[in-house]
Amino acid sequence: MKLVKLGAAVVNTTPLDWDGNRARLEAALTAARAAEVSLLCLPELCISGYGCEDAFFSRAVQEMALRLLLELAPASRGLVACVGLPLLHRHGLFNSAALLCDGQVVGFVAKRFLSGDGIHYEPRWFKPWPAGEVAETDCGGARVPIGDLVFDCGGLRLGFEICEDAWVAERPGGELARRGVDVILNPSASHFAFGKIDVRERLVLEGSRAFGVSYVYANLLGNESGRAIYDGGALIAANGEMVARGPRFSFADFQLTTAVVDIDASRTARSRLSSFAPAVEDEPSAVVRCRWSVRTVAPGPPAEPRPAWDVGARRKEEEFARAEALGLFDYLRKSGAEGFVVSLSGGADSSAVTTLVRIMTELAVAELGRERFIAKLGAPPRLAAATSVAELTRGLLACAYQATENSSTTTAAAARAVAEGVGAEFFHLDVDPLVKGYLQLGAAALGRPLTWREDDLALQNIQARARAPGVWLLANVRNALLLCTSNRSEAAVGYATMDGDTAGGLAPLGGIDKAFLRRWLRWLEQEGPMGIGPMPFLAQVTSQAPTAELQPPDRHQTDERDLMPYEVLDLVERAAVRDKLGPAECLVRLRAATPEIDERQRFLWIERFFRLWCRNQWKRERYAPSFHLDDENLDPKTWCRFPILSGSFTRELTELRREILGTDA
Repeated sequence: MKLVKLGAAVVNTTPLDWDGNRARLEAALTAARAAEVSLLCLPELCISGYGCEDAFFSRAVQEMALRLLLELAPASRGLVACVGLPLLHRHGLFNSAALLCDGQVVGFVAKRFLSGDGIHYEPRWFKPWPAGEVAETDCGGARVPIGDLVFDCGGLRLGFEICEDAWVAERPGGELARRGVDVILNPSASHFAFGKIDVRERLVLEGSRAFGVSYVYANLLGNESGRAIYDGGALIAANGEMVARGPRFSFADFQLTTAVVDIDASRTARSRLSSFAPAVEDEPSAVVRCRWSVRTVAPGPPAEPRPAWDVGARRKEEEFARAEALGLFDYLRKSGAEGFVVSLSGGADSSAVTTLVRIMTELAVAELGRERFIAKLGAPPRLAAATSVAELTRGLLACAYQATENSSTTTAAAARAVAEGVGAEFFHLDVDPLVKGYLQLGAAALGRPLTWREDDLALQNIQARARAPGVWLLANVRNALLLCTSNRSEAAVGYATMDGDTAGGLAPLGGIDKAFLRRWLRWLEQEGPMGIGPMPFLAQVTSQAPTAELQPPDRHQTDERDLMPYEVLDLVERAAVRDKLGPAECLVRLRAATPEIDERQRFLWIERFFRLWCRNQWKRERYAPSFHLDDENLDPKTWCRFPILSGSFTRELTELRREILGTDA
């Protein structure tokens, strides 16, 4: 029995934050040594940060990453650890993992399979390392091996699958097992998406079982560079059994997860696999031998199960709350802002954004405590005297209800109830004089009055735009982030006023559809996240039909009357955007989902969606950054590219109209 203690540290890094990243990595190494870890896995590109974008091309960035590696190496004394960085070798840039052994850099393994889909653009910056190739590279004046390497540390053999390497069909783990590897390290930068943790667990478990190894997976943590949220969730498995799971959505700088594994048991299990065909001879240059004796330890406890919130029927609701909370917390502290401002209309979207700030405060204070919470936010002066979560929320969040003559007492009361319910500072602003002033200017310029019969859209939009300067003023005065309240469904069809309700520096809801958001608010009203509980004051929001309140009350304006039912919009959006179906195929899918609806009405909804989708790409290009949450994202900068100018599916829609309505017009 050869018992070895393995560790995986998830770390909250920031691109190009050299000193901060070094401090967090050194702290993780120190914690691992104190826990008597022999072998520690740190995340992918954690020295530079994963989200450096085109800064990876900078020679200064490449050189600084290597300098930081050499500065970090002494902190590995007493253990073996891997750490990720961009490495320039023969004029090619490689996404690499450096192995540190007792204070020395002993070699580099470069990623073989680059992630180039979804939000990832690794092939833009990095080159894939060819299988089986080994070379030497310069590392602070010393020649160090790089390539498809195996490391022998006192008889314990290590190999690497770097993030995407484990997600491909021909993953390197099989060849590593043939070469006698005992432990596979997977330094990763795997962004959060709903339910994605299940896929990661399957990859780690199956890797450990099929390859007969111990498998150590370390992910990034937090909102690293603005859009992607990393949920952490370190995993350690042995022989097809999960032996340790780390927490997800932590607000800490890092989280260390450890497990004791029996290396001899893995070797025995592998020898019993009839499919296992060992490589009976080593290529001398492909094995790096380290002078290191792995400590043997006593057996460890079994793996903790996932927390109750992570396995329940409402896991998506819980994941949304926790991912958004962590995303907001990191965006706030990394941007240097001192709080948030929300234009709170009393409707679903702005109420959801407001409650998310309260959830952020609740969860972060519960984990960090008041003092660390305030310190990590840079000690904003407004938080100095705050003691309770409600007081802390008030110090961080200001909400403004901005009334016009078309606003109702219902939404005004709902907005006040939400602000008071979460503890935010609340302002009731009358912007109607501003709206009337703009209308007078327009009428004077045009030589005629503006009327609802002739100028409906212009009259609606000026109300939304008149609200933007006031909340920007509040945000500037408070050195705060103005949070945009637009959701993904609105972005899909352009149901938002540019420079009006789209105003803001961050759009927390830009990655989530309105249909889910309404369900989430009802869940929040009645149940709420585990450890926080329900928010009953939301009943004044959930009982309303969503409305922009931009037309006179006697027109009874609602979002769904302007557009279509949100459940239909969500279905059509997924079919057209996520699944790339054309209008006729979308109609087939909608027909199957809504047998009770008239075929003419279905077609009109399909036609409306495609025309609005194509017409409003320019708006999506201008939306504030939003968090990535799933594979239905519409962000044109990271996920869903579409031409600003296009033919708008005119031929397809005309043919469909002729078939269903019997007319071309």
